[in-house]
Amino acid sequence: PASHCGIIGIKPTYGLVPRQGLIDLAMSFDQIGTLGRDVYSTALLLEVIAGYSKREAVSRKVENLDYTSKLTPDLEGYKIGYVTEFEELTDRRINSEIKKSLEKLEMQGAELVEVNLPNLNKALPTYYLTTFVEFFSATRKYDGRRYGYKIEDVCGEEILRRIHIGSYISQKEYSGKYYRKALQFRSLITRELLEALRDIDLIAGPTTPKLPHRLGEKISPLDMYSYDVLTVQANLAGIPAGVTRAGEVGNIPVGIQLQAKPLEEQKIFNVMLALEASS
Repeated sequence: PASHCGIIGIKPTYGLVPRQGLIDLAMSFDQIGTLGRDVYSTALLLEVIAGYSKREAVSRKVENLDYTSKLTPDLEGYKIGYVTEFEELTDRRINSEIKKSLEKLEMQGAELVEVNLPNLNKALPTYYLTTFVEFFSATRKYDGRRYGYKIEDVCGEEILRRIHIGSYISQKEYSGKYYRKALQFRSLITRELLEALRDIDLIAGPTTPKLPHRLGEKISPLDMYSYDVLTVQANLAGIPAGVTRAGEVGNIPVGIQLQAKPLEEQKIFNVMLALEASS
């Protein structure tokens, strides 16, 4: 949404923000993030909602979350990786806007480094196989006895599709063929992404591979899922990712995505501030 609306967005490190009150999509991915008009307000809101919750096993104990006082557009010493596989999957018009943003970052002191993620093409099926199973499991509590209506009787077409696929994959005879294999690929993709980030500060690239479809336009489920191909690896690895405006194509906003090591949201905010200052 941040990319298509031309605003700022941050998906924090998994476990940084408590999830009490959140309706599950997939318990091993779900993370509450923030959206804002500018970097400062987006960072400030994350300061407010982040924190430890003793009610959640995955909650992280992190002290001194003070992003706003440490904001700086100075990128001297920053190493920013650009994934070549991103460019291969993305509309050339979007790539052109991303390239302009990378040039701005380079002018502000950052060093650009080419990065490879050879298993990027496996991220999307891995993500959806895993989320379908977890979503199916999460919806079992909406059975008509505790929360009103049974979810299958009132949900929309896409929700029902995810429930049915998750139910199918969860069956004993298919779990090993699909779900367990997806978990193996998730571990592989996570290791690969963290290894790529080991010697650099961030990975930068497009947020979506194509421009948004028009209001009312009918697209297939596969086309809809393909919008996520460049962002799901951050969810799989549980690392933070931010989006800010890179430019526009035909008056349609285009966002640049920034991914960092766990708990390094500050670096994402700083790079987004540098781009904000240069616009």
